[in-house]
Amino acid sequence: MSALIAASSTLSTPFVTASLVAAVLEIIAFWMIFAKAGRPGWAAIIPIYNIYTACKVAGRPGWWWILWLIPLVNIVVIFIVFIDIAKSFGKGTLFGVLMVFFTVICALILALGSSTYTDPDGLKA
Repeated sequence: MSALIAASSTLSTPFVTASLVAAVLEIIAFWMIFAKAGRPGWAAIIPIYNIYTACKVAGRPGWWWILWLIPLVNIVVIFIVFIDIAKSFGKGTLFGVLMVFFTVICALILALGSSTYTDPDGLKA
């Protein structure tokens, strides 16, 4: 039994490490995306508030963060918000869809790339 536990903990170590690296890269990327959009970058590390901020960057109402908590509805809302974020940075719908599945990579492209933010509402509030 102890061999099984040792084997499972050994196998999970690379997965946990990769997950932590991905989480840190995603936080950094969204910090930079929010900053490019004129929002506080630190919002990327605050649960719920980061969803609220992503909705505002996408030009959606702030109360949409509640929709992210409803099963099945959240899938549709995530696609809408990520597509709108991509469009706000001059990218197309396909990039927004890819952002749902490859969040870290696409977020880093938006954060580190030359794309600039265009406020969909015309306001920065």
